[in-house]
Amino acid sequence: MPLPDLIEIVPLAAPVQAEITVPGSKSITNRALILAALADGEVTLKGALWSEDTEIMFDCLQKLGFEVSKKNDPDETCNRTITVKGLGGKIPNAGTAEKPLELFVGNAGTAARFLSAFVCLGHGVCRLSGVARMHERPQAALFSALRELGYRVESEKGDDKLPVRIFGAGPKPHAKCKIGIDDSSQFASALYLSMVVGGWEIEVVGENSEESPYLAMTFQMLAQFPIKTAINYWIEPDASSSSYFKAAGWLLAPHLENAEKTVKVDEPKWSMQVDRMFSNYFRSGSYIGLVGALEKVTNISRLSDLGDSIMTAIIMNSFASNAIKFTDLGRLRVQECERVVALRTELTKCGAKVIEEGDTLTVYPSKLEELHGAEIETYNDHRMAMCFAILGLKVPGIKIKNPACVKKTFPNFFQKLAAQPPHGLGAEIWEIKNGQRTRKLSGEDLFAE
Repeated sequence: MPLPDLIEIVPLAAPVQAEITVPGSKSITNRALILAALADGEVTLKGALWSEDTEIMFDCLQKLGFEVSKKNDPDETCNRTITVKGLGGKIPNAGTAEKPLELFVGNAGTAARFLSAFVCLGHGVCRLSGVARMHERPQAALFSALRELGYRVESEKGDDKLPVRIFGAGPKPHAKCKIGIDDSSQFASALYLSMVVGGWEIEVVGENSEESPYLAMTFQMLAQFPIKTAINYWIEPDASSSSYFKAAGWLLAPHLENAEKTVKVDEPKWSMQVDRMFSNYFRSGSYIGLVGALEKVTNISRLSDLGDSIMTAIIMNSFASNAIKFTDLGRLRVQECERVVALRTELTKCGAKVIEEGDTLTVYPSKLEELHGAEIETYNDHRMAMCFAILGLKVPGIKIKNPACVKKTFPNFFQKLAAQPPHGLGAEIWEIKNGQRTRKLSGEDLFAE
């Protein structure tokens, strides 16, 4: 049975001892799929995330004529071993102006941006479209750069957003463009992933590219991924996904210094993901009965300190020892939902004190008795659902609407929350109908499809 429309997370009364694995990184998996398709020969991606966003990329590569296959990963339900037969930069399929090849990208920003640059290397016309929210998300900087390179890009509504028709014209050696990454570093990543085959010369302007952690990830992967060689490539576990279980460990630990022993998360010791830094902001500090933030930290930036795990940190700071300003949150406004407003709105529903000023949220500490349950609107945003589910491990009465939206990056998230230790947290999760608990959920009932 699918996940119900409304579920309640029951707080855990006692600490748990758990060792949690999380699926592969979405950001790395979708970059690797593009690089594998551009390679000359067969590439095997191990530990690749299998979720809505990566399945979309997989399906689009199939429609473009690539031979791709997958098999289950015995160690992680939501991972796959994916094999891609690269064609040395050639793209087999495309459509015509009258009948373009349709590529549906859902609400996957990485698929929309990376494929926009990628299909330019082919010959023919592709039409990229997605869900309504994807049609609202910014694309203009990328489309402008592609036009600078000499490609024809036609936004159907004339607003430089999806749906879009892109006319592939093959590589254009020495073509030059400038790209700004104020709205998203994915624009520059899209260009750099296809740059070697395209022969393009790219200049990043505005924000310092050296300080953009997701662009730095792209550069690292390009260095690891020789285009002319068939390779095996291992995908790291997703650091953003691990932040939820690290946060659970801190919420549930009897003492802060025991937090990382309470819930251990399997992740690489070295990582190219910015969210590997999440632990640094809670590893020490004053203990107030729940969890302390670093007393000396007064600001955490989405631009330079954390990636998507900043949302987890915002939720956690309701239990901190001091107020923290979370800054440079502009990009959160144009992602899966308007995340700045969503976080403020839903945390306020729960009794937390949150102030929004410009692209900053200031979150103030609250006593546990000041926080209370609420029906949490997730805005079809996987990270909203997961963040507030973790809050529900401590605050009674947290109910999550549309929990199945976690399928975007972490389909078995609620299974791991409910599984018995040591492979889960042992949380009770109930289906809610007409305001009442009707069925305790477990196993396949908690998998998001």
